[in-house]
Amino acid sequence: MHRHRALLLCAGFADEEPRMRVPLLLLSLALSPALFLAVAPCAGAQALTLEQIMADPDWIGPAVENPYWSLDGTGVQFELKRAGSPLRDLYGLPVQGGAMQPVDDAGRAGLDAPDPVYDARRERALFVRNGDVFLRDLRSGVLQQLTRSEASESHPQFQADGGHVAWRLGNDWYLYELARGVGGPATVLKLEPEPDAADEDAHDEDLRRMQLRLIGTLARERDKRQAQRSRENALRRIDPTRTPPPFHLGDAIEIADSALSPDGRWMLLVTQDKEHDAGRKGQMPRYVTESGYNEVEDVRTRVGRNPPQGQKLVLLDLRTHTRHGLAIDPLPGIGDDPLAQLRTAAGEEPMKAPRGVRVEALRFSHDGADAAVMLRAVDNKDRWIARVDFDARRLVPAHRLTDPAWINWNFNEFGFLPGTGTLWFVSEESGYGHLYTQRDRARPRPLTSGRWEVYAPQPTPDGLGFHFIGNRDWPGDYELFELRLDDGAPRALTALDGVERFALSPDARRVLVSYSGSYLPMQLAVVDLPTGEIRRLTDTRSQAFRAIDWMAPEFVQVPSSHVDRPLWSKLYLPPSMQPDRSYPVVMFVHGAGYTQNVHAKYPYYFREQMFHNLLAHEGYIVLDIDYRASEGYGRDWRTAIYRQMGHPELEDYLDGIDWLVAHHQADRSRVGIYGGSYGGFMTFMAMFRAPEAFRAGAALRPVTDWSMYNHEYTSNILNTPGLDPEAYAKSSPIEFAEGLQGALLIAHGMLDDNVFYQDSVRLAQRLIELGKRDWELASYPLERHSFVHPESWLDEYRRIHELFSRTLRPDAPAARSAP
Repeated sequence: MHRHRALLLCAGFADEEPRMRVPLLLLSLALSPALFLAVAPCAGAQALTLEQIMADPDWIGPAVENPYWSLDGTGVQFELKRAGSPLRDLYGLPVQGGAMQPVDDAGRAGLDAPDPVYDARRERALFVRNGDVFLRDLRSGVLQQLTRSEASESHPQFQADGGHVAWRLGNDWYLYELARGVGGPATVLKLEPEPDAADEDAHDEDLRRMQLRLIGTLARERDKRQAQRSRENALRRIDPTRTPPPFHLGDAIEIADSALSPDGRWMLLVTQDKEHDAGRKGQMPRYVTESGYNEVEDVRTRVGRNPPQGQKLVLLDLRTHTRHGLAIDPLPGIGDDPLAQLRTAAGEEPMKAPRGVRVEALRFSHDGADAAVMLRAVDNKDRWIARVDFDARRLVPAHRLTDPAWINWNFNEFGFLPGTGTLWFVSEESGYGHLYTQRDRARPRPLTSGRWEVYAPQPTPDGLGFHFIGNRDWPGDYELFELRLDDGAPRALTALDGVERFALSPDARRVLVSYSGSYLPMQLAVVDLPTGEIRRLTDTRSQAFRAIDWMAPEFVQVPSSHVDRPLWSKLYLPPSMQPDRSYPVVMFVHGAGYTQNVHAKYPYYFREQMFHNLLAHEGYIVLDIDYRASEGYGRDWRTAIYRQMGHPELEDYLDGIDWLVAHHQADRSRVGIYGGSYGGFMTFMAMFRAPEAFRAGAALRPVTDWSMYNHEYTSNILNTPGLDPEAYAKSSPIEFAEGLQGALLIAHGMLDDNVFYQDSVRLAQRLIELGKRDWELASYPLERHSFVHPESWLDEYRRIHELFSRTLRPDAPAARSAP
């Protein structure tokens, strides 16, 4: 019976009254039935089963995707996934009310696109659609196509003179004169040596000079070529109808990034060595193939085998046709070695100063008079923002953020306020991601503060304020905020709980907001800035999904015995608990480490949320914790796992068990745990390091040994295996496998190119050699890290459900002791 155990949650039929009801949106637009799978409406004894939960999510209804304003400001466009297909259909919707309508294919040619770029007066907009650049005049509505090619243009921008626009193709920049309709390269970049340049090999260069000295004809021909090139370049510099002379950058480098100043004077380049050794790649076998033969796929390298190479900054003066390297020496702390002690302990040579850096982003002010760059140390212990001094051709440090653990990959936005040279940026220096401004070389001025964080800030068009998303009221409540610089107090513009994105209207008087809820995939609303009115525009859920009276998660604060802060968690309790009973516990562990699942938004783990409904109605208590390492709680929470992954997090889950036993009738002897990716890793750490606390666990697509994972993620937290072997030994579950006592399920996609299937195979061999008994490995030949096939989802969660039913229910036998 337990395999097909049903969750009786249909409207008008439930064994128990749910603890909370999820209110439906007041406004629901009728969608074509073709948008949804055919799902019988919930009625009478109709029940939601595990098969339904793990079915293709089309039955839920499509989330709103890629929304944007029409540039006349009267409506919005967005995409919806077509049921049973990967294709997306485009819809239009008036913002003042009315039904949304599909856009036919022929009508797409006249539409706008997401992420328009406006001119200074907000009278014209540039955007890229299908890889081509378009210009819309907002006064007349006229649409002008500026490119039509197989190439993909990007980064459109208005030039400061108002008469030119620019865009990027690869790392090359093109200028287009609007009045004459003529375009061409802003400059020409050639990754080859200067013609007749000296040979790098000293012996070859000596031979060259001897030939030119002895053979006069060769010398005369060389002089003629040089004279012709000099004349050609002089004409190119004087004649604006011709392409500019090229910059020969040499054949030993490649360009990683570029930016053109709005005044057309400067170009910034990021370069790196072309011959950098990226490390040995892994090979992943494919067993189920169309050809019928085994095939092999190249996959990423392992941590420590491919440390990222340093990059360099080059400033090109397009007016004088000169090139200037921008040295990183002025950056404060660039010569320090934060890993010196570990390097000495590992017997490594001292670091050669200065440290290598990666260039994160390039920014010009709107008039091109100022520029700033963001750089990050290759060891990721420092982040710098530096201005570019055009006159001195050098970097001038503006801000340094340093962290003994690692610099966050969030909170790195920066730029210039419109119409000014004032720099703005986001920094974690207070312990939380907050917004700052800086004029010239003055100390940065904090615009926000407190135990909350700022996401996706955008300066207002007048340069006098910002809009951003923040979680000020509690860590899982994300709202849209407005901040005026002359006021200084952020003002919440929404009360939607789950704001995820926003876009200002062309007239800057309204904001298009993308938001979601616990059982509400991404939807749209419009905020009127003068009045504060919020108009909800869409509800694209299917009737079948909306008819279910879902159990809303209860957001709770579990006390921690290790830090003076609560553990925010989602709690699901059986609908009707008897006072004289104790209940089994299932604990869920979200993936990624640094992500957040205890929030009011639609969860990435929406299937798991439905599964938790099923478990709660079957009599389980379910607890989902934002353990230390999770996003949304500040720097100290994030870095608590530095050099000790799996240890603070396990302490948090053990605190969760204690709290459930003390307050919610939990049975301490019947606790299970499960999760995927980082959640699978944590399941292992729980089962291996605290076997007395966890009777059963399901580790999905799990990391078993961090020395096998990638460099970009792992080296931040554990450094590298050669430099910090102690951190890897302390953090890798395979080192603790002898502690397994309970029942363990391992499930892994065999095409996983993120956490390799090899991880689980290596652990399986370890468990075999240790003589462990109550475990199994379920393999999925056609799945990658994130499963996509409903059959695999169902098989995996059927196994998880059966594992918990077999080991945690009151009639479950006691766990078998390890040998």
